[in-house]
Amino acid sequence: MSPNYIRNLFLMDDNSRNQAATTMLATMACEEEQEEAVRRSKTSRRRGSILGHVVIQRNRVQGNERLYHDYFAEMHVYPPHLFRRRFRMNRPLFFRIQSAVEAYDPYFVQKRDAAGVVGLSSIQKITTALRMFTYRVPADSVDDYIRIGESTAIESLKRFVKAVVAIFSDEYLRSPNNNDIARLLAIGESRGFPGMLGSLDCMHWK
Repeated sequence: MSPNYIRNLFLMDDNSRNQAATTMLATMACEEEQEEAVRRSKTSRRRGSILGHVVIQRNRVQGNERLYHDYFAEMHVYPPHLFRRRFRMNRPLFFRIQSAVEAYDPYFVQKRDAAGVVGLSSIQKITTALRMFTYRVPADSVDDYIRIGESTAIESLKRFVKAVVAIFSDEYLRSPNNNDIARLLAIGESRGFPGMLGSLDCMHWK
């Protein structure tokens, strides 16, 4: 604002002064809006929702198809004994857990994002959670095979654990009752371990 403008402002009558002041404020507001628009345009040029975040095109569909054909298809690549060894359960039990978890938490239901891209499937998220939980591996250790990012893997693990506890705690995550104790003792005795209630070291015995 120039000194001449301020001097002329004082020489004006009240009506002219009010009109000039209104015009000045409107001009300043317009300039402020333009500057804000420039700032927004500069910040909107970055990609992704997090500043500095690098988006990796993982081809999640390919990862899901590979995992499905390896373990879950009717003509799967790996036989049942390898499924049990790597998932620490048989295939029907996995499907039971998958169905229950999907019904409990929509996070595990495969969806499309805002761009129409197919997201991760429930078997990708659950398999990731099981691998991390069972083998105690880092969150990004299965990315190259399952095609899942580190933050999504961690979120999948947290939600999977919460869902399993909420769904199965009343039936399985409780102290054994008398019937359970009798059944476990009978199983131990039939396997050559009389009096054994349970042992992780002997879970593989038939």
